[in-house]
Amino acid sequence: MSQSDLNNSNSSISQDKEQIDLMPLLLTIIKGWKTILAMALLGLLLGVTYSRYEQPTYKTDALVQIDSASKSISALGTNISELVGTESTPADTERELIKSRMVLQPVIEKLHLDIRLSNPEVRSVDRILQDKIPTQFSNGKEVILDTKYGDVKIASFDVPFAYLNKSFTLTKTTTGFKLSHTINEELIEYKGNIGTPTTINTPEGKVNILVNALPSEGHSINITKIAMPSAISALNGSLSVAERGTKTGIIELTLNGSNQEHISTVLAQVIQSYVSQNLARGTQQTRTTLNFMESQIPQLKQKLEQSEQDFNEFRQQYGTIDVNQEAGILVNERAAIEKQVSELNLKRAELLTYYTEEHPLVIQINDQLSTLEERRNQIKEGISRLPEMQREFLQLSQDSDINREIYLTMLKNYQQLQIAQAGEIGYVRVVDMPINTYQIITPKKDLIQMLGLLTGILSGILIVFAKSLLRNSIKDPERLESKTGVPVIATIPRSKTSYNLSKKKDNDRRLLAMIDHNGLSYEAIKSLRTSLMFAMPKISKVATTFSDLDREKTSELGKIIAISGESPGIGKSFISSNLAETFSQLNKKVLIIDGDMRRGELHKIFTITQNNGLGDYLTDSNAILSNFVHPTSFEFIDFMPRGKHPHNPASLLSTNKFRDMLIELVSIYDYIIIDTPPVLAVSDAIITAQYADKVLMVTRYDYSIEGQLAYAVKQMNKAGITVDGIVLNDMVQGITSKYSYHYSYAYGNSKD
Repeated sequence: MSQSDLNNSNSSISQDKEQIDLMPLLLTIIKGWKTILAMALLGLLLGVTYSRYEQPTYKTDALVQIDSASKSISALGTNISELVGTESTPADTERELIKSRMVLQPVIEKLHLDIRLSNPEVRSVDRILQDKIPTQFSNGKEVILDTKYGDVKIASFDVPFAYLNKSFTLTKTTTGFKLSHTINEELIEYKGNIGTPTTINTPEGKVNILVNALPSEGHSINITKIAMPSAISALNGSLSVAERGTKTGIIELTLNGSNQEHISTVLAQVIQSYVSQNLARGTQQTRTTLNFMESQIPQLKQKLEQSEQDFNEFRQQYGTIDVNQEAGILVNERAAIEKQVSELNLKRAELLTYYTEEHPLVIQINDQLSTLEERRNQIKEGISRLPEMQREFLQLSQDSDINREIYLTMLKNYQQLQIAQAGEIGYVRVVDMPINTYQIITPKKDLIQMLGLLTGILSGILIVFAKSLLRNSIKDPERLESKTGVPVIATIPRSKTSYNLSKKKDNDRRLLAMIDHNGLSYEAIKSLRTSLMFAMPKISKVATTFSDLDREKTSELGKIIAISGESPGIGKSFISSNLAETFSQLNKKVLIIDGDMRRGELHKIFTITQNNGLGDYLTDSNAILSNFVHPTSFEFIDFMPRGKHPHNPASLLSTNKFRDMLIELVSIYDYIIIDTPPVLAVSDAIITAQYADKVLMVTRYDYSIEGQLAYAVKQMNKAGITVDGIVLNDMVQGITSKYSYHYSYAYGNSKD
């Protein structure tokens, strides 16, 4: 064989192993379909319940654009732009400003968002049954809540600090309203009038409230004044601010809430508050400059008037004097210097409103002023060389011109700034205002219900796997043989007819020969009968071991078959009764004994009363055995019921009377089948099994537990009893039966 063939063979074996490993998992899932379906329906139910309990949440949004700078001042002239300056406004900074207390607190105060109303009559069941529960909203004048018995309208509500975040109760009365709250488990009540501002004196301070409407009498409303930090945090939690795109300068504001009209109103107020704050920040520089100019203009005007008056008086006194060219040049230069000094002083004063003396711009202006001062001193020295009268003339003329120039410049700039202030629009532009979409964003009912269904399915699968791991039920006959050391001598398939009849209430149990004589179950019990016939010992155990009879008088073959199991509900009575019926078909005289004197129900199968049975015979010292054995509707079958429930069944079975009864019966019947109680429940089965020629353990497919059956067999072995075989009952064939080849297939009577 080549190497490639070996590899292909190994690959095939690996695939087969993988399929073998996955097949039990798949079969376990399919077998637990009822559990999975139940959990899926439960998950779906929980999903539907939650989706109805969770109230709808709506969303509204708006867009604002952040310009790089305000352009209204620069459009008026470079001089004003230089005075006011420019400022950069990144979107990241503006996002934080929008969510600040400076912007949100005015919104909360205007819309009364710090007043919380709730209806105590709305229960969790109501939230599930109703699609939508009304919530409060504000129109700017009052807070409104719709209820089943009328509207609640609160125009104002102010409480002392000690009552913030504390719940009050409002109730309508015939004369007005009643405001109550609990302090130290004591109910405190105050009264007021509807439609009229009410001031209530409390131990902690005054409560001011204005109630415009309340529901009808007998229906209260809870009202709470939320502390401002908590109200701001709540608004911040539902408000989302983010830049749309990267470095676009466009900010998107989103607000979520349970009332579409309310959140649209709130978001519009947030935008309005932000724009107002932005405009106030944009005009702050202009206002500061105007205030400075308004303080300087009167002083400059007074100085100009004084200089002109002094110059006119000098001219009237001395007449006009012609200034030579040098004097004119000096005067012009000095005037220019004085003008520059004035402008620099103006800029310096403006900068000092924002910066300190150590700022580089202030230091730069101070250096320029120092240079101009030096030049001005030089000009003064040059002028001092002129004649005294001429120098005085120049001085007065210069003062008048300089003061006039400074005053006119200041007045011009003042008027330009007033125009700029009137046209100031800030650097925020509202692109989209919030609108009502009435589109529910949460809960996503379809998604929640689908997740609930999937979660239920997964939970069901996990439960099925957990049950399969924890409850190692019997499914594999080969595994059962290796675990117990006892051979499985028969597998009895489930009879659908018998199984369906057993589910009906008040239905008498019937033998397979009467209801399913062509079925595989009946044929499997016949196969069990055949196996027992050839496996019975040559000498009866009870007649030889426990009897004093001679060998010639004893039976040649074993006759007693004890049938037990590890627990109730596995079908011992079903196997015992039908096995007896199959033996009777061979014209063998059969006695079936209901050895379960506690809960035996064989009498229901043979439709015979349970009285006058085994328990009665063992407790009656003068009893005659023939009076406790009853014929049945089957020719060769007799039946001994369990009798009345005795107080000590195990003790009765341990008496010599029970042994002697069996010794007497083996001489009468060909086969005696004893249906005993479960081994793990009581010790009756172990006591009875010591007289049996064959001991069978019945177990139920996919119902009995391997460990329990193994323990029951172990208990039998400890008592010196050998279990001769295991009967695997109620075997189900189908796609979930991995070991369906263990069926005892037989051909029933065909209709053809």
